[in-house]
Amino acid sequence: MAENSTNVRAKMSVWGLRTALGGAGAVAPGLVARWAERRFLTPLRPRRSRTADAMLARGQPRMLALRGEQVRVWSWGEGPRVLLVHGWSGYGGQLTAFVEPLVAAGFSVVTYDAPGHGQSSGRTSSLPELAEFVADVARATGGPYAVVAHSLGAAATAVAMRNGMKVGRAVFVSPPSDPRGGIRAFARYVGLTDGVWLRMEARIEARFGVRLRDLALPHFVPLFHRVPLHVFHDVEDREVPLAAGEAVVEAWPGAKLTRTQGLGHHRILYAPEVVGQAVAFLAEGRPERLAQEVEPVAEQVVGVRAPLRLVHTA
Repeated sequence: MAENSTNVRAKMSVWGLRTALGGAGAVAPGLVARWAERRFLTPLRPRRSRTADAMLARGQPRMLALRGEQVRVWSWGEGPRVLLVHGWSGYGGQLTAFVEPLVAAGFSVVTYDAPGHGQSSGRTSSLPELAEFVADVARATGGPYAVVAHSLGAAATAVAMRNGMKVGRAVFVSPPSDPRGGIRAFARYVGLTDGVWLRMEARIEARFGVRLRDLALPHFVPLFHRVPLHVFHDVEDREVPLAAGEAVVEAWPGAKLTRTQGLGHHRILYAPEVVGQAVAFLAEGRPERLAQEVEPVAEQVVGVRAPLRLVHTA
């Protein structure tokens, strides 16, 4: 009963917000667009996992001063570096199921909280800024051999690669194909009129000096024909539809797609088969010579146990 009552109140709250914004948007579209821009660029704080936090506690922590922000970073293991990149409203701990298998395979691992997320400073963020910090953290931690990136973090990684970041291999989990899809989903959720969300989109483009359509991955990932990519995407993902992952794979030369069933947008990060296939894929191209050149980062860590899930490979 309490849960049903909470759901009713949440639905009434959203309905009230949509009603208010609909009326305000008709009278003051510029003001509503300014509010929507700020809200859209402000990440939420997710519920944290004790298991993930325990894994972070076993890593080597430090703060990096980057672009006026304090960015929390953790590292484990020794060998060629793999950078783990979380998505929007996420944090570095969400990818810690990859840590022990990667370290056991002879890699070092680095993860971090992007500005406006987790333990890092800042309150707002955006895809262009996330891309800058992917590249900044990569440089500051010695340059990655490979990247494992989730959701908008995958799009940010692709943009960073377009802008010059070097990566030998990449694993994308639930990647979006076009940032404008996120704007339209947000607009539908809060009830923005077409005129208001188009104003919001224009404000975002002006703020960062970009055209959002230029950040759509199918427009530029054909350039990455020398970088092997493996995408994992769930057929029931309600946050980023499977069609987005399929579009990325279709545009990226030689990319591989693994579809999963029943894992959604977040549980997919903890599925043993997904983690195992991803690590095996990265190990296929592991540069043995780099393993001897890269300095140790930290001690090997205790693993994360995840529930078994069925994975279907395309």
